[in-house]
Amino acid sequence: MEPAFWDSSALVPLCTEQMGTPLLRQLSERFGVVVWWATRVEGRSAFARELRAGALTTMQHQQVVGRLEELQQGWREIQPTEDLRRLAESMLERYHLRAADALQLAAAYTWCKSRPFNRHFISGDRRLLDAARETGFRIVDTAGAH
Repeated sequence: MEPAFWDSSALVPLCTEQMGTPLLRQLSERFGVVVWWATRVEGRSAFARELRAGALTTMQHQQVVGRLEELQQGWREIQPTEDLRRLAESMLERYHLRAADALQLAAAYTWCKSRPFNRHFISGDRRLLDAARETGFRIVDTAGAH
């Protein structure tokens, strides 16, 4: 299975029953999952917001957290380093990104050893996708899928 970098915005719907889940499940069968170190925290944050908003019951919340933990068993996680932080800081000045998105992109760039060409970047965040494309990644846009 070919690896791809997955942003949290593409992984969270894999754990829920959102409209885009079938497309994202197809992508998960095609691409291995590479993520940033904080992806699990970002996913749990999204699920907690849904629980507080009443969009998830306590039981559903437990189920989606369990699905995220199952996904984690098979993913590769890019760890934080000083070089990655410096790279993310420089990306903030080059691209229109927020801090977390710059860390995601820097993690992806680190994963591919600074050679993003022919590497896939999967996300539902258009701004992050634009920066990933400019960096040289082949993007997979899931924004319309969920």
